[in-house]
Amino acid sequence: MAKRITYRRVYEETAPEDGKRVLVDRVWPRGMRKDDAHLDEWLRDVAPSTDLRRWYGHEPSRFAEFRRRYLSELKDAGHQRAAEQLRNLAAHDKLTLLTATKDVEHSQAAVLAEWLTQTRR
Repeated sequence: MAKRITYRRVYEETAPEDGKRVLVDRVWPRGMRKDDAHLDEWLRDVAPSTDLRRWYGHEPSRFAEFRRRYLSELKDAGHQRAAEQLRNLAAHDKLTLLTATKDVEHSQAAVLAEWLTQTRR
């Protein structure tokens, strides 16, 4: 697994220590040009479902339930294929999961980073 899996906002400056940069949002970040994102991958299939994303609405009070539901979604086949791509990237380099969410500590990127770290193969 990676030496390190981190997460942060896609709008922040790139850094050499980012390693592989992967956007894990289902929709493209508002106001960002694709050339400015400096991505290695965009894995929208690893993002929470549209229904879950809309239900959550980035309300911190719902984060625990969002986390539980998202972890459940990560078990389905579509999410598993995308998660396997993340594991493969992490096996060879540092991995930075990117999201447009303002509150990254209460985002799918935070849940995903923890999950990837705990579900090493």
